[in-house]
Amino acid sequence: MRILGLLTWVLLLPLSVMAQEEQHTSIVLVTDSGNVTIMLYNETPRHRDNIIALVNRGFYDGLLFHRVIEDFMIQTGDSISRNAPEGQLLGDGKYETYKIPAEIRFPQIFHKRGSVAAAREGDKENPQRESSMCQFYIVWGKRYSGNMMDDVEERIARNTGELISFPQEVRDAYFQYGGTPHLDNQYTVFGEVVEGLDVVEKIMRAKTDENDRPVTDIHIQRAYVKTTP
Repeated sequence: MRILGLLTWVLLLPLSVMAQEEQHTSIVLVTDSGNVTIMLYNETPRHRDNIIALVNRGFYDGLLFHRVIEDFMIQTGDSISRNAPEGQLLGDGKYETYKIPAEIRFPQIFHKRGSVAAAREGDKENPQRESSMCQFYIVWGKRYSGNMMDDVEERIARNTGELISFPQEVRDAYFQYGGTPHLDNQYTVFGEVVEGLDVVEKIMRAKTDENDRPVTDIHIQRAYVKTTP
């Protein structure tokens, strides 16, 4: 009776309420290599609202993917990359004016392939793990077996002093899809790529210099916001 009552209540919900609950906001990055659509998580509202505001004011238009590491991730969002000369070291964030409080939701949200997470300073300078106001990375990573996941737990404990455990469903996702589990519980993941993962891979395979900057600049030509069910 309790289950039947719950189902009846759900069925009687106004359609407008149900639609509102299902809506997500996405941002689209129009890059030199193709389009990437990122669905933003409602579970991380500060990060969601911050990047929406930045996109709406054109902040990302013309910026570079300034840090690209094969089989790991691609990173963008440094404001000075827009007019950076060839070979300039980017990503130090010295012109950023604020940080975003951490919204880490592990193990519900984790660093699977295609996840989008905020960059940040290290724990020594930033023990609260606050996020960069604008820089973010898109995860590629690799696939992990069970034994490899055990090694990751040990690595995190050794490097951070924190004991975390990966639930079986998370382990299964890293085995099936890949990702970067050694970053879990340390950085805020606030979205995921829902279209254009092939574009992410293309950027990730780009030839880079000694500072992991692509030798041939890869721009975000423009970014825009869309709302989808």
